[in-house]
Amino acid sequence: MNKLLNISISIFMTAISFTFFHKTSLAFDDGDFQYWNSESISWKIDDNWKAKLEEEFRFGNDAGDFYYQHSDLGAIYSGIADWLDIGFNYRQIFEEKNSDWKYENRPHLNATVKLKLGDFKLSNRGRFEYRNREGADTLWRYRNKFTIKFPFKLTQLEIQPYVADEIFVDFDKEELNRNRLYAGFSLKLLKNLKGEIYYLRQSSKKSGRWTDYNVLGTKVKLSF
Repeated sequence: MNKLLNISISIFMTAISFTFFHKTSLAFDDGDFQYWNSESISWKIDDNWKAKLEEEFRFGNDAGDFYYQHSDLGAIYSGIADWLDIGFNYRQIFEEKNSDWKYENRPHLNATVKLKLGDFKLSNRGRFEYRNREGADTLWRYRNKFTIKFPFKLTQLEIQPYVADEIFVDFDKEELNRNRLYAGFSLKLLKNLKGEIYYLRQSSKKSGRWTDYNVLGTKVKLSF
């Protein structure tokens, strides 16, 4: 068991090291350390349709203050082609801003292309979001997330490293104003239960200034 733990820690540290060496520095005096956690359950409706429910919670200010929660319900259709998934989702968000909790209704449409390069698994997800925000203008946003999964699984936990990058484009301001760089690994906990641990660097532009967050994230995924 100790050997499995040491291997898991080594893989996680390798993932973090990849992210740190991808750019010159990921230590920011104006940044914040955060912890994000999500739990999801998905189930097959038939051979082509799958439903999914996700809950996510975020803690900021050195992971000491709870400031964000979302619930996301959607359906995924995979009947067009083996390499393409189409998703239709609705997300409701509650986020604390200036000591006041605000809600946002966010329907979104997703298209995920799945490919292989040798033994590497690649995916590219495009997402269009309509953001109906309390006390703010509504707007459209596009997100694109590109993921590479490495072609090996370690130990009985099936530990599989991955890296990913996601961009955010605000249609109202006509600019790219957010980027997320991921490095982490997934693992099999039980037959229908998977976990994920990742490091995320988020860079966001607001009022002409870029702010960076360093995030430790965990995910638990139950599927039927």
